[in-house]
Amino acid sequence: MRYKLPLLCLAAHLLGCAPKQVETGLASWYGPGCAGKPTASGRVFRPRRRSAAHRSLPFGTVVLVTRADTGGSVRVVIDDRGPYVDGRIIDLSRKAARRLDMLEEGVVQVELRVIRCRRGWQCRQAETPNQYR
Repeated sequence: MRYKLPLLCLAAHLLGCAPKQVETGLASWYGPGCAGKPTASGRVFRPRRRSAAHRSLPFGTVVLVTRADTGGSVRVVIDDRGPYVDGRIIDLSRKAARRLDMLEEGVVQVELRVIRCRRGWQCRQAETPNQYR
């Protein structure tokens, strides 16, 4: 009987935890022509930051991107919309692509795992890609 309350608390905690979102698909990288321009979130794009573009994840979401064939991974912050090429699920900054050793290939198979919302961001979703410019 004395273990009922701790077990109920543990069960409530475990049931209240939402599963982390996971997505698999193709990743590409972008940057040379976009440096210094505003992203859909309103931040200036810097290829030397670990940032990325995703079609639907809220701005400020931290995502672990893992390369399927090598197991290499990098954490990025979603601050832009895209990619706009069918079959691709994420566009990475040059720095993130370098960490995954994909600069030469350009496009690789990856797994995305949502980690958290970055501190200082509201993790809000734009209704349109240009809403926060």
